[in-house]
Amino acid sequence: MTILNARNLSLEEVQRLFGFQKHYNDSFSSLLSLEPLTDAEQEELKQIQNDFNRYLTAGKVSKGQIKFLAVAPLLRLAGFYRYPLEIRLEEDIADIEVEDEDIIIKGRMDILAVTKAKHTKANAYFWVLLIESKNSQIDISIGLPQLLAYAYKSLDKQKSVWGLTTNGRSYQFVYIEQGNPSTYQLMPLLNFMESPRAIESLQVLKAICQL
Repeated sequence: MTILNARNLSLEEVQRLFGFQKHYNDSFSSLLSLEPLTDAEQEELKQIQNDFNRYLTAGKVSKGQIKFLAVAPLLRLAGFYRYPLEIRLEEDIADIEVEDEDIIIKGRMDILAVTKAKHTKANAYFWVLLIESKNSQIDISIGLPQLLAYAYKSLDKQKSVWGLTTNGRSYQFVYIEQGNPSTYQLMPLLNFMESPRAIESLQVLKAICQL
């Protein structure tokens, strides 16, 4: 039996082990209904941008700082802290067994949002959004294999889940769907330091929160 850590997997390995197929989607509107932000939301979003930019200008922003400075405030503003949603941090995933490969994959999720108002077929809480964060100097594509490996675990129990990989500056949303084969759609890449894209980032989070 071979034991692998999800953080060491390449995208090629994840696609081979789980049979994922990649697609590109150039519009969030095909999957989500994005609503305009209020003036108050835009003002608070600008403050999150300014706070993060101050740290970014000073140099490398650590993974932990990104969670506190950008991800956590955005999740709160989007409504993820309100019932029936619940935020879970740094949770070990149950072992992922790869059929016919004699492989077990282990790992730890950065951030997971579940809803207590909806259960999966296995009577577990429904996964709403899975987030993998990296420090500001790491390309966000590095976090994609981990995100997909963790999300694959949820596809045993539900048909789809949203994912996000971010380094604080760039936000890559991914729509992951059960199927034969299972697929993941890479949504438009959003630069949080550009105000229109920052607004869109929050709109997307709000729309996912309201699903």
